Amino acid sequence: MDDVTLGFLLIGAMVALIVLGLPIGLSLIGTGAIGVWLIRENVDLAFRFTALATYSGIQDYLFATIPLFVLMGLLVSISDVGKDTFEVAQALLRRIRGGLGMATVAANAVFAAVTGVSIASAAVFTKVAVPEMVRHGYTMRFAAGTVAGSSILGMLIPPSLLMIVYGVLSEVSIGKMFVAGVIPGIIIAIGFTIMIWFYAIVWPHKIFVDAAKSDADDVPPMPVGEMIIKSVPIACLVVLILGGLYTGFFTPTEAGAVGAAGALVIALIRRRLDWPKFWRVLKEAGIVSASILFLLIAASLYSRMLSMAGVPNAIGDFVEHLGLGPYGFLLAFVVVILLMGMILDSTSILLIMVPIGAPIASAMGFDLIHFGIVTIIAVEMGLLTPPFGISVFTVKATLGDPKVRIETIFAGSMPYVTVMGIALFFIAIFPPLSTILVR
Repeated sequence: MDDVTLGFLLIGAMVALIVLGLPIGLSLIGTGAIGVWLIRENVDLAFRFTALATYSGIQDYLFATIPLFVLMGLLVSISDVGKDTFEVAQALLRRIRGGLGMATVAANAVFAAVTGVSIASAAVFTKVAVPEMVRHGYTMRFAAGTVAGSSILGMLIPPSLLMIVYGVLSEVSIGKMFVAGVIPGIIIAIGFTIMIWFYAIVWPHKIFVDAAKSDADDVPPMPVGEMIIKSVPIACLVVLILGGLYTGFFTPTEAGAVGAAGALVIALIRRRLDWPKFWRVLKEAGIVSASILFLLIAASLYSRMLSMAGVPNAIGDFVEHLGLGPYGFLLAFVVVILLMGMILDSTSILLIMVPIGAPIASAMGFDLIHFGIVTIIAVEMGLLTPPFGISVFTVKATLGDPKVRIETIFAGSMPYVTVMGIALFFIAIFPPLSTILVR
């Protein structure tokens, strides 16, 4: 059996192990080590190769961004910054029909700029926004679907853990990935608000319990001074992190450290942090970070095994032979990601697909930063598609209401998947939308 055939068989074995329930990290590192052993026919080399991947896979200073941004996101989540952001957006948009839905999207977009985790956004705004929207006359389907749909902005608007993972796997600048995500994130957020406005004007019965009632009827105004006070913490963090990254004053790792320190100061000033909470935040940050770093070690070994087997080159030659062209390959790659999104989480998809797709995309002339943004949008769409749809399940679990069926939330999030699909198409065919800020 030649090495390429063996490589494809190992990919199939790895996917089968994941479907059977073996953790993604163990599946990757197991198939990677066995692959090296079978390709080189030397078990000692396989063990040494695995040890080398374990050491070199995360030794770079850059990997400190992961625990720092995780810590920052957790500190921001317990500081009620998300609640205040939603209340300010609610007050600003109260006179627009569908304004509370738009406020949820706007608050999620701003919150995304300091957390970088979609699941955190979904959990926070399920508690904050869904009860308010239902109280003001929105249907549960639309309210829950809006929170789930707009939560995906957490992985697109920088800083983003998915961008860090992609940058590591494809060996591109994480700082440039962060900056490249700004315009696509804004485009999708604007698309969401236009879609909500369209529904509110044309099909109000789809989002309101009483289509004749305005959701601004009983939303009290907020004094300007209160708006400013509630906006200052989130604005400071956004300017601090994105401003430092965009100007080049901070590296991504330094931005993570400064952001975490800023989030800690905000939590202390607001008196939302005591020793038990701080210990719980540190412990959770450690668990999340260790899980991600272990996955990156496993992905490093898996990627090296694929390269050793010649799988990326073989796929590239096959695509070229089919005559699909660069965009034909991109379409096929996105379709595979969307299908995988139905059964796997976003990080797992990146760990499996980027080591295969990035070398081929580079050989076909794609800018890997542009390719990364397209990949991440496609992966994020998977967070809203059944049967896996982890953002939808997060909203369901956080609501804790047995009367709200999971099918209801999936149905409410589908318009957001459509908007993301349209945005993905335009971002794919117009690369400057994702690369103009990094030139």
